[in-house]
Amino acid sequence: MRYRAFNRTIAGAIALGLACAFALPVHAESVADFYKGKNVNLLIGYSAGGGYDLYARVLARHIGKHIPGKPSVVPQNMTGAGSLRAANYIYSVAPKDGTAFGTFARTLPMAPLLGGAAQFDGTKFTWLGSMTSDVTLCLSWSNSPIKSWDDMLTKPSTFGGEGPGSDPDLFALLYKNVFGAKLRLVTGYPGTNEITLAMERGEVDALCGISWSTVKARHAQWIKEKKIHILVQAALAKDPDLPDVPLALDLTSDPEKLQILKLILASQVMARPFAAPPGIPEERKVALIKAFEDTLKDREFLAEAAKLNLDVKLVTAKFIDNLLAELYRTPKDVLAKAAQAIAK
Repeated sequence: MRYRAFNRTIAGAIALGLACAFALPVHAESVADFYKGKNVNLLIGYSAGGGYDLYARVLARHIGKHIPGKPSVVPQNMTGAGSLRAANYIYSVAPKDGTAFGTFARTLPMAPLLGGAAQFDGTKFTWLGSMTSDVTLCLSWSNSPIKSWDDMLTKPSTFGGEGPGSDPDLFALLYKNVFGAKLRLVTGYPGTNEITLAMERGEVDALCGISWSTVKARHAQWIKEKKIHILVQAALAKDPDLPDVPLALDLTSDPEKLQILKLILASQVMARPFAAPPGIPEERKVALIKAFEDTLKDREFLAEAAKLNLDVKLVTAKFIDNLLAELYRTPKDVLAKAAQAIAK
């Protein structure tokens, strides 16, 4: 009897111990614990040397200290199809755990609405924000026969491009199809850096889709030495630095053309966008967005950006989410016309 009572006592103690063990709260891994000692890959959709690459590498040098756990942030160039390859990869292939994010053409979030090879929904990226807003230019070299907007409209010319949906292709085709510019697009260059080299060598006459911020940061000597002609600027408003360069929106009064232009030019507000894949854990999403915003206020970051002549003006993730949500509600008939406007 005593033996049975002893066994019942032991069994009860074990059951009670197990119950207590299971009742203890499970320690959830913190954001800092997750990132500590890890590498975070920052994918850049363009080749080294261009504006997107420059902005991304400066960000990579500073954002790690603002992410809990202070991971190493490793920039990696992933070129192809005017950064579409990188955008598709970030959306569908990159790990969805917060260890990858990247940058690609500002116009690509709209690509799924306008046809082409985009394999994503622009509203579903985990947007971190944009490092600035900007104005996109068409420009030619000093010895090019194309020296003005009127020359684009009247003289046959060759413009360099990168691939469907990229800034250089999109803007060249927009001016060709909407305004009747007499240009031929030669596409397939890895980035604007390679197109500008081709322009200098006389292989192409001009380039569209290069940012004013890139010209100021990477090619200030072009302006100083008068090596380029700036033909037209694309944005919702003129840049104060370029009062004498025609604004695309001012070049037509046709309501349909203005509707198409405004739809496409809205992307200039998110000039240097950064996004992570969809579906990353909420607490890491919040941490990455905060790290991005904190970096753009960081004194050391701002000092380096100033030294490199980089424009920095935070465009928040929330603003981008709201902008894209609005653009994705554009009526189908307007989208069809816009798609035709940038078709090759």
